[in-house]
Amino acid sequence: MSEEDVVITVALLREIKPHQVYCAGDFADPHGTHIVCFNVVLEALRRCKAAGDPWIKDCWLWLYKGAWQEWDISEIEMAVPMSPEQVMKKRFGIFIHQSQKDSVPFQGSDAREFWQRAEERNSNTANLYGKLGLTQYAAMEAFVKWEY
Repeated sequence: MSEEDVVITVALLREIKPHQVYCAGDFADPHGTHIVCFNVVLEALRRCKAAGDPWIKDCWLWLYKGAWQEWDISEIEMAVPMSPEQVMKKRFGIFIHQSQKDSVPFQGSDAREFWQRAEERNSNTANLYGKLGLTQYAAMEAFVKWEY
């Protein structure tokens, strides 16, 4: 993480004035990029807040998990249901990233491809919500809000 990274991110945030920002919340990823990116975004949001940017009071930072793990059901603060068509769109979105294609460099003993892991994780989350008596969906993406 460099000062230049934060300055660029502050400029982008000020241009877009987002209401929601999403970051990977699996900080133990083997390549270390998730925590670095999170720290850049977090510092940029804190600087915008300290400067009194008016849009920042309505901007929430949401964390999601990767393909290997999911939030505990008691931690989830926002669950977004996905239809089968949306699951396919997510799969194609994963395919766009070269680092997520074919075999995953840090897959451990799990031989499944990244998209297969992600789809199973999202399906399992939807099934958990279904078992709680809520509407059954093809999949659900879960998020935790981060206070900054």
